[in-house]
This record gives sequence, C-alpha cells and structure tokens, in this order.
Amino acid sequence: MSQPVLNALLITDAVRAALIEDLGRAGDITTLATIPAGRQARLVIASRQNGVVAGLPFAREAFRQIDPSLRFEAMLSDGDRLVPGTIVARVEGEARSILSAERVALNFMGRLCGIASLAATYVAKVAGTKAVIVDTRKTTPGLRAFEKYAVRCGGAQNHRFGLDDAILIKDNHVAVAGGIRPALQAAKRVAGNFVKVEIEVDTLAQLEEVLTEGADIVMLDNMSIADLTRGVAMVAGRMKVEASGGINLDTVAAVAATGVDMISVGALTHSVGVLDLGLDIEIT
Repeated sequence: MSQPVLNALLITDAVRAALIEDLGRAGDITTLATIPAGRQARLVIASRQNGVVAGLPFAREAFRQIDPSLRFEAMLSDGDRLVPGTIVARVEGEARSILSAERVALNFMGRLCGIASLAATYVAKVAGTKAVIVDTRKTTPGLRAFEKYAVRCGGAQNHRFGLDDAILIKDNHVAVAGGIRPALQAAKRVAGNFVKVEIEVDTLAQLEEVLTEGADIVMLDNMSIADLTRGVAMVAGRMKVEASGGINLDTVAAVAATGVDMISVGALTHSVGVLDLGLDIEIT
C-alpha cells in the first residue's frame, strides 16, 4: 500500500485550532504553576493495543507549534501496524512545552489510529474477494479530510468527500424527482465527462429500472445476501455495484462473497473508538 497523503496546510490549521481551544485565555496554568522553567523531559508514545498508526503528522505539528525547539522522532509511519508496547514516537525538550502539547497530540492520534485500525479489520475480513471497503460522509464535522485519511491508512478507500464531487441519487431524490428514470436522466444531463453518477435502490425491481436507463454505479441498500447475489448477476458487469446499509464485522465477509465491487461502512468513522496509546514522561 502506498503512503497516504494529506495536505500539510490542513494539518497546520486544525492543530492550531485545537491548541487554541485547549490553552484557552491563559495557557496551561497547571504546568506553568508546577513545572520550573527550563526543566527538560522525554515523552514516549507507545501503543497499548494491536492496531494501525495514523495521525503522526498531527502529533508532530502539535509539539512544533507549542515549541519549535522540541525534538520529535517518529519511530513508525502512518499505515504501519502496532502491537502492545510498540513505541510510536519520542519527544524531548522543555517539559512545560511537552506537557502543554501532549493532549492535543494524543487526541488526534487516538481517534485517527482507531479509525485506521477498524478499517484494517474490515479489509482483512474481505481478503480474497474483489470487494473494496469504502467509507461514507458520516464523519465528524470539520474533521472529514482527516478521518478519511485515516481510513486510507488502514487500507480501505474513500467514497465521495462531499456533495460536490459525485452524483449520488438516494431514495429522497428519487421520490422528489418523480422516479428512478427521471432522476437518472436529469443527472446525466448535467454530470459531464468527469463526474460519476450513482443511484441507490432498495429492491431488485428498482435495479431493473436502473439497468434500463444506465448509471456508473448502483448502490444496493439494505438487501439480503440472496438479493445482493441476484443483483450482482443482473448487473453482469455493466456498472459497478456497491453494497450498503447496516453492514458490520459479522456480516461483511458474506456481503463480499456476493461479488459486489464496493462495500460502504459508515461505522468506520461515525462510531469508532480511540486506540489506546500511552504517554510516559521521563525527567532528564
């Protein structure tokens, strides 16, 4: 897997906002009150669980913005695997600076590692099939680019990023537009050559309409394994097939075995837990 990429300017702005939120109006008053100026320390970030690394650039940036003289050494790269006890990074320098930045660094890393780790678990479940695990737009407001980056760190792929980069006709669009064929016809008139048109269907009868009119991708939503299998056979390679709706770690392998091309999983970002990372500080 190639190294996932994220615009550094996005990281800079997000970390700055998080530090402003955390430091408030007067800064880290606990650290300022209890730690003498000039005291040096070393921080070790280590994993307490199996998982996948994601968010190291955020941790590095948090320490840099607080104090550019801090020395941050990443022992791994985003996308690398973790076992309990794996040292992820070390930070050395002014103890006050380290203590003031550590929570923002850990907040970003814990959540992004959690997403990457869950994505990797889903990807492992569909190994040996052609199905690709993709995310959804069910992300934390303001953090979508970062959460989708973490999905890529875990070996899964991104669905559309927003409402502006692909046409996805859902059931409410169909209802207001007057049906599947009118909705598809209208979408294809404005899509252009570089915008994909996808449509969601709930039944195989609706799928028949889509096959008559044509689309780039059809989403089979909340269908049984039997209907997914039949739907893939009906499409017969004429368009990409995505399975969606309530898919979890217990069911994803069976869904993949139906022959779908993509499986979208909202849980990758909307209900994931943080990965447990330890931060141990040593006085130097």
